[in-house]
Amino acid sequence: MFTKTTKATSSSPVFDEKHLEESSSSPHNANPVVPSAEFVLEQTKFIKINHDAVKKAAEYILQKLSCESYTPRTWRTHPLHICSPEPYDHNHADTFACLNWIFLISSLNFSFWSEKEGQPGKYGVEWRTSWHNKTRKVHTGYWSLLAALNRALEEGIPITDPKFYSSETQCPDSLIAHVFRAAPESAESLPLLNERLAIMREVGAVLCNDFGGSYLGFLEAFQRKHGNEGTALDLVKFVTDSFPSFRDERAFYGRQVFFWKRPQILVAETWAAFYPEHPDTPHPIFPGHSGPRISDLTMFADYRVPQILHHLCILIYPASLIRKLRKGRRLEPGSREEMSLRAASIIAVEQVRKEMIADGSDEEVSSVLIDFYLWDLAKKLEVGEEHISGIQTNDIVPAHRTRSIWY
Repeated sequence: MFTKTTKATSSSPVFDEKHLEESSSSPHNANPVVPSAEFVLEQTKFIKINHDAVKKAAEYILQKLSCESYTPRTWRTHPLHICSPEPYDHNHADTFACLNWIFLISSLNFSFWSEKEGQPGKYGVEWRTSWHNKTRKVHTGYWSLLAALNRALEEGIPITDPKFYSSETQCPDSLIAHVFRAAPESAESLPLLNERLAIMREVGAVLCNDFGGSYLGFLEAFQRKHGNEGTALDLVKFVTDSFPSFRDERAFYGRQVFFWKRPQILVAETWAAFYPEHPDTPHPIFPGHSGPRISDLTMFADYRVPQILHHLCILIYPASLIRKLRKGRRLEPGSREEMSLRAASIIAVEQVRKEMIADGSDEEVSSVLIDFYLWDLAKKLEVGEEHISGIQTNDIVPAHRTRSIWY
């Protein structure tokens, strides 16, 4: 059995926003995110879902997934990703390194929107265009996180090693700030750097104290706990039980509600990164009879996917919200607007998934893969690499601005 870490105090800079002392008490085989989202959507009565648009978008996404051969293994094609050797070998140093990289990325995967969106000077990190190309560019948004960590590794800084980044002696705050240094043309720094520092210390300490100092050790403990029969949702719950900074949950209208963006994306990234080349091969992280059961997970409620869901006419925004978004006003964490946006996105993608199944998808349809596709599509639309045709769309409005460690 693992040892649960000491809970963060309310004075911690990471947990001032919210922190629930109790871990999930939901049934073992149920994902509490879906009923939480349903409850929030009903209570807020703010964002609405267009069911006709859900059906049309489901057809569109299903067709695009098929035409583009978009599968879990598409994860391995992203130029900044670190990929493990195949077949899976838990003793291989590159497998160990890939897992630690995925874990730290997911620990810090939040709040990359810029105060200078659409203007020069937004935070970015200068590094290669890919691991295989020495041409350099400035990476912004989420990609700036990957570029910063990759650049540090290339410079000989073992920044993804929990034994290193948990130590204030070996890895002082000043070194972490150096790792995330901005490109010369950037006029702003990485948002929430102090919160990211605190999270690195916390998760690194838990891994070192309880799991042998690595994400691989954490996964091995998970497999032992479940007799090698653990599923993706079991792993999500193991993550939230073990790391306070992954507990994306809060009290709302007298009820504890769960969004679990980063815990679910950590598990989804792990699932995709090690997805077997041949579908009949058991997944190495989830070797049990049930396999990963990835369809038990929901989409990852952030600020980018709601934007594309509104563009696809799936989410109906009140005019007051559209005005706020266009003026760049912030939505406070826990506010009616923010909670409704996250909840509506979860339920909308669940509905898209059900429509895709009804439309006769041959593959197991998961909200995870739909989220991956929609996020990639949103980024392509942002830079003009792609446009949507054949279905009705709304004008793209800015993504909502909420500073939060949860997404």
